[in-house]
Amino acid sequence: MTDRLVIRRPDDWHVHLRDGQMLADVVNFTARQFGRAIIMPNLTPPVTTVQMGKDYRDRILAAVDKSLNFQPLMVGYLTDNMNPDIVSEGKDQGIFTAFKLYPANATTNSSAGVTDIKKIYPVLERMAQCQIPLLVHGEVTHSDVDIFDREARFIEDVLGKVVQDFPNLKIVFEHITTKEAVEFVLSTGSNIAATITPHHLEINRNAIFQGGIRPHNYCLPIAKREVHRLALRKAATSGSDKFFLGTDTAPHAIEAKESACGCAGIFNAPHAIESYAKTFDEENSLDKLEGFASEYGPRFYGLPLNEDKIILERKETQVPDSLSLADTHIIPFHAGKTLQWTVSNA
Repeated sequence: MTDRLVIRRPDDWHVHLRDGQMLADVVNFTARQFGRAIIMPNLTPPVTTVQMGKDYRDRILAAVDKSLNFQPLMVGYLTDNMNPDIVSEGKDQGIFTAFKLYPANATTNSSAGVTDIKKIYPVLERMAQCQIPLLVHGEVTHSDVDIFDREARFIEDVLGKVVQDFPNLKIVFEHITTKEAVEFVLSTGSNIAATITPHHLEINRNAIFQGGIRPHNYCLPIAKREVHRLALRKAATSGSDKFFLGTDTAPHAIEAKESACGCAGIFNAPHAIESYAKTFDEENSLDKLEGFASEYGPRFYGLPLNEDKIILERKETQVPDSLSLADTHIIPFHAGKTLQWTVSNA
């Protein structure tokens, strides 16, 4: 039995940091574990210009503990009327690492998102030319499509066509939740990859309804049937470089989660790498964790691997029931439970 792992410092390729006091209070949960993080742009208003991206990056860096070596990687928010020149400017100025496709009204703060994929084809063409990845929230939003089928329908109705029309575009299918998504990613070329969250590896849709409504297990894309969870675990622990770490950590105040119209999102940043270690340990694949967490992501993005290390030890970590942050309380993933791994710096 492996009781101690020393791995390259991982990166998180999907993070929601919010802004203001919430940003200040949550950013170091990510920065203490990860060397870099892809920062989601769905603020209010969203990050749609190069200057907004620069300003947001400055606010993040101002909030990070100066003893931590952390690099936020900024993302632009795609809209129906975005000028393709923003792609070129964002790359030339070293501001944007990627651009995010939110189908309009698919999730939190996505009302300004894309209503028709054809409207952003000129932007996608420029992204392919500039070799800037497209990050995809992969769900259709039609009211007649069951919420548990929206990812599979997105593959059929949208993503497959984008891959066909832009064969050189790098695409990250983010926070995948289905067997169909795993199969799609595996069937495509090396320019298509996917991130997988710790919570989609851990819970299926039953977790949202055990003994009543469990709003802190509600996220989008929503957790699916057990067959899909098992497919995700197999993909994540397979050693395939097409799948890598992206937590989709998303803090919401407890009153926003426990309400008549609760927000979607799971705050997993406090114990993210320990949660992934739990899954890889259960799948007898701890030897695959470093690739998934620390190597496949930067290689896909064309970035160097982190030089420093972290240590994971088989030692109990107690997850608190709640955290007092941003003048409210946030319920973390695994709240009140004990994880069997603890992380420290090497």
